[in-house]
Amino acid sequence: MRHDAATVRPSDACDCHIHIYDDAYPLAPTATFRPPHAPVDAYRRVQQTLGLARVVIVQPTGYGVDNRCLLDALAAFGQQARGVATLPADVPDAELARLHAAGVRGVRFMMLAGGLARWDELERVAARIGPLGWHVDLQLDGRTLPDVLPLLSSLPARVVIDHTGKFLTPVAPDAHAFLALRRLLDRGHAWVKLSAPYETSRSGAPGYDDVARLAAVLARNHPARCVWGSNWPHPNASPVPDDMALLGWLDDCTADDAITRAILADNPAVLYGF
Repeated sequence: MRHDAATVRPSDACDCHIHIYDDAYPLAPTATFRPPHAPVDAYRRVQQTLGLARVVIVQPTGYGVDNRCLLDALAAFGQQARGVATLPADVPDAELARLHAAGVRGVRFMMLAGGLARWDELERVAARIGPLGWHVDLQLDGRTLPDVLPLLSSLPARVVIDHTGKFLTPVAPDAHAFLALRRLLDRGHAWVKLSAPYETSRSGAPGYDDVARLAAVLARNHPARCVWGSNWPHPNASPVPDDMALLGWLDDCTADDAITRAILADNPAVLYGF
């Protein structure tokens, strides 16, 4: 990995996918596991070590639609943070306005185990949040992307796909499902997070080569459509990955300092409105 603590990152570099867990906030009845205590101060130390300035906090499934922990974390980080909330489809307009003022810029649609969102709510929510400049943050099994590509392509809001597409069985760069992701990016309203390779890789650390080859294709062919996230604090990951190594993994995937800068700084500024 080319990155170490001495590497100077752009002053506006952003980690676009973390979760804050704080024992002061109750878990939802739908929570499927007890997360670690991972409060704001703990991430500040990680952020400083990585040399990053900005952060996007994604509402964990464990808190359901109770976004209090997220909102308090956004207040603690201030203008250098943005949030992705989990919301019911019938959320009032006044609540959307309140969340926007607090720094929320997206709604999470977690379509895997533990998620609360439904596919039949996606268009309705997208129509509500599109005028605000928000996005749908979508986590799904990337192998299903060909089936939902027409829906995602027609949504009246931006779309962000988590974790390099999160192909639960890693696929080849010429696979139909991966090409569907690339077609979605080509439409100009979608982004992908190059993040959490350890969640789907079969080849494993340190290079996560089976996911890295996909990330490299995305970064080098769609550099304006990629962002990076650490997925800190890596709940349920064993062993827990090293955040510095995950940032170095991005360097290896891009093999280009200008592309890395776009992914860490320029693209998040556009997507999240920093």
